[in-house]
Amino acid sequence: MIQVGVVSRSFREWAFADVAKKMRELGFVSTELCFTFKECNVWAYNGSTDMNPLTDKLAAEIVNTFRDNGIYIASLGAFSSMFEPDEEKQAQNLRTYERYFQIAAANGIPAVATEAGFIPGRRGIVFDSYEKDFDYFKSNLMKVLEMAEKYGVDLALENCVLDLTPSAKRARDLILQSGSERLKVLLDPANLIANSDEEDMFKYLTPYISYFHGKDRKVNDASGRVVGDGEIDWPLFLKFYHEHCEGVPFILEYVNPDNCAEIRDRVLAFDQLVMR
Repeated sequence: MIQVGVVSRSFREWAFADVAKKMRELGFVSTELCFTFKECNVWAYNGSTDMNPLTDKLAAEIVNTFRDNGIYIASLGAFSSMFEPDEEKQAQNLRTYERYFQIAAANGIPAVATEAGFIPGRRGIVFDSYEKDFDYFKSNLMKVLEMAEKYGVDLALENCVLDLTPSAKRARDLILQSGSERLKVLLDPANLIANSDEEDMFKYLTPYISYFHGKDRKVNDASGRVVGDGEIDWPLFLKFYHEHCEGVPFILEYVNPDNCAEIRDRVLAFDQLVMR
């Protein structure tokens, strides 16, 4: 039977002790930890904020609170852009990554999670600039991977049909190009289903998977949906999961405090179909 987790930002602006307690009460066993708590909200999707409020002492207190409640921390969620065209802002993003790696290393967290990043208003592949865009993104990625090597922490990259590595095969190609054993995959099937079917995701990415996001999508959706509301064949996906990635954290995304238990139960029901 699959063990289900949930991203901490599903309980955004709650006190971190309340989030950890609620996860335990609902039977969640793992999380992607994002610092979006009442006491410390420094997380910025596709950008960066002042990380100074997140002291070493506070970070350790937050991490230990989740662990004391039986929650495994699969990663720290960073998600700062590696494709920010403004050089000063990109430099700040890189400083943000280093802070996440410092915290992860100090607290024994195996990975920092992220996406490629995007320019608001022009997300996705643009034919006339794709090769230049990819090279710029890759150059920043390599800087982040140097930090990963320095701190002994993996970088878990969430690839997406809307970004610069829009399929499982391209994601694997990027890993091979990087030459770094620290570059792993945060496999979100919703982000790849339009370009890669359930089998292809495992065919190309199994050796590199750090953990999974549990999210769904219709093939022509721009945005994801909760598990069960899209077109992923979940019994098939979970069949491959058990064959290739048994025990790897499976962490719900796009849920909230009101529906997370319901969506957890959907996953467990799909899993029951596999186990019969």
